[in-house]
Amino acid sequence: MKIIKILIGAIALISLYSCQSEVHSENENHEAKTKYLVTSPMMADTTILKDYVCQLHSIQHIELRALERGYLQKIYVDEGQFVKKGQLMFQILPNLYNAEMEKAKAEANYANIEYKNTKLLADSNIVSQNELALTKAKYEKAQAELQLAKVHLGFTEIRAPFDGIMGRFNVREGSLLDEGELLTTLSDNSQMWSYFNVPEAEYLDYNSNDKLNKNLEVKLLMANQKMYNHVGIVKVIEADFNNETGNIAFRATFPNPNGLLRHGETGNIQVSMPYNNSLIIPQKATFEVLEKKYVYILDKDNKLKAREITIAEELPHLYILKGGLRENDKILLEGLNKVKANQKIAFNFLKPREAVSNLELYAE
Repeated sequence: MKIIKILIGAIALISLYSCQSEVHSENENHEAKTKYLVTSPMMADTTILKDYVCQLHSIQHIELRALERGYLQKIYVDEGQFVKKGQLMFQILPNLYNAEMEKAKAEANYANIEYKNTKLLADSNIVSQNELALTKAKYEKAQAELQLAKVHLGFTEIRAPFDGIMGRFNVREGSLLDEGELLTTLSDNSQMWSYFNVPEAEYLDYNSNDKLNKNLEVKLLMANQKMYNHVGIVKVIEADFNNETGNIAFRATFPNPNGLLRHGETGNIQVSMPYNNSLIIPQKATFEVLEKKYVYILDKDNKLKAREITIAEELPHLYILKGGLRENDKILLEGLNKVKANQKIAFNFLKPREAVSNLELYAE
């Protein structure tokens, strides 16, 4: 009876092993029949655009203020008007300063006559040379006061210091002005300065490409999402990085012949960054583990091996590689979630350019 039980158990074990072998064989056959799509990195020259938020400033943007106290008698220009250098814009009531100038003129004339009379007497040795020198000093003082009165009178006329566009008025005709009171602003928009912040790593990339030594050209995407039709040149870079943000400020200069750009506008600076002989792969060929990127590569036995890669730049559905792969490496393109490391697969090879140009390449 005991021998019979042993025989039955042995037969059961043989049957179980046979079933497992059949299942394993079926799985191997299924895997052998499944073919996966494989490709290689594409070697190509490409260019990416980096965007930076920017603000535009006129090359000259100043505040116009009253240099003398008085009533604003006349405004000769209008808000937003283009004015030429030297054009009269504001007139402060000049009555008081006219009177002061006439008084100074009379005193200068009196001192002049006194000096001439004293000089005649000195030439005849009637008065001393010291008295003549004193009279001459009084005359020169009167002349200086006359010039000062003319200057004060000139301050009642406020003229444009350069060609530019008037800003909003802060005063109206008849206003009583204090010395130093803000009247308006004036902007020279013939050229515009665009300020934008660049992270330290990208600043180093520009330097390593020697772009900063060749007057880096940039483009301006305006607020209406249209591209400005003139190229800007980066000519100024601040001396120091901002310790809080890790950025450094660049300044690009744009020509503005049609006056389209105005002081205070915003937009986006676009900088072209070339990548020559770079390796490009589809994003869908990658997977992530603990914030690191990996791909499956095929070894000489067609077995899958996970390999870490580093990314230089990201494009729509594509990665530009910084390291981890060679041009002739074969990488798994599809079915990453259906395989595992060291698995042997059958595959169909898709040429790199076809894989990259496929419009259905979406990152998984």
